Amino acid sequence: MKSPLDCAALDAAMENVHRAGMPGLFAEVRDGDQIWRGAAGVADVVTGRPVNADMRHRVGSITKTFTAAAVLQQVECGRIGLDTPIGRYLPKLVPGERGDAITVRMLINHTSGLAEYLPYAYPSLKAFPDLADTGPQSLDDHRFTRFEAAELIEMGVTAPAFGPPGGVPGLYSNTNYLLLGELLERVTGTTAEQYITENVIERAGLRNTELPTGPYVDGPNSQLYEAWFGMIDPPRDYSIFDMSWVVQAGSLISTVTDLNRFYGLLLAGEIVSPSSLAQMQRTVPVISQEGKTIDYGLGLHPMEGPGQGTFWGHGGTVWGGGALAMIRADGKRQMAVAVNMQRWNRLDSSGRPQPHPIDDALATLYRVAMYG
Repeated sequence: MKSPLDCAALDAAMENVHRAGMPGLFAEVRDGDQIWRGAAGVADVVTGRPVNADMRHRVGSITKTFTAAAVLQQVECGRIGLDTPIGRYLPKLVPGERGDAITVRMLINHTSGLAEYLPYAYPSLKAFPDLADTGPQSLDDHRFTRFEAAELIEMGVTAPAFGPPGGVPGLYSNTNYLLLGELLERVTGTTAEQYITENVIERAGLRNTELPTGPYVDGPNSQLYEAWFGMIDPPRDYSIFDMSWVVQAGSLISTVTDLNRFYGLLLAGEIVSPSSLAQMQRTVPVISQEGKTIDYGLGLHPMEGPGQGTFWGHGGTVWGGGALAMIRADGKRQMAVAVNMQRWNRLDSSGRPQPHPIDDALATLYRVAMYG
């Protein structure tokens, strides 16, 4: 029987991303029982050490699907109400009228109106989203900073609101997911990291996935190169970094194999119930960190090609690294791709990111991986 995976096309698409300027990338694509795994480029630009598809990697906001699933498990237990105001659980963190108006659902789907805290935690990013007036200096300053979630939440809650609670389009904001971490701690009596580890990561049988407590990635991994829109040249390695700046919103370490396993089990109704999964797939318009309007559910967002089926999953970036994991709605076709450089687009004279050959090469890789 002919394999539905075009391995030669996948190999070529991976190599083209590397040739376009990505130091290294690796991926796993599944179609039913067929599995293709590949890698291209280097994990270390100094030594030339190659990347491989088994590497552990910081996967950024893919963490949000894990956190959302953990919250929905608690909804199923009756300890959390999706449409209950967050102020009933965390009155000190979201006080007053906003605590009464912002629901748990609004946190998970980014319609709370709460601002993003990152420009306040990182002083050199204060002008964000005006990229031309930002800089990378505070990334170095905070490499080993241990942030407290409550102080980051306070930055987001006290900053000018993006909009009213429940308003659309919403704003993609890490503040929402740090609050969900505090909510999990409040209702489970344990840390959010421990609950997610025991009830999501271990429940899914993920052997190479963890929420880290320190700044290092254990096991085989790649260096992570941050370019910050051409302001760091050559790109700087941020693979050693304390992830308390993003905890339940984006600190997860995983592998492409574990990510595909997780999303496969999630869509099969084995992490949360089918009714909870249906809630996760109810989308609203949300403005992404790149300023684009996307459809976003409860820790999931869809991708569709013209005349193709819908895929569900999540992408994520950290300083220097990124990943995207998607699964077709029928659960049969999956891809997980990891890259070891971020923000490669230089800015034009008006301060907007310029197109880069990596963009087209990655789009082609995703198309080949998802649609064959």
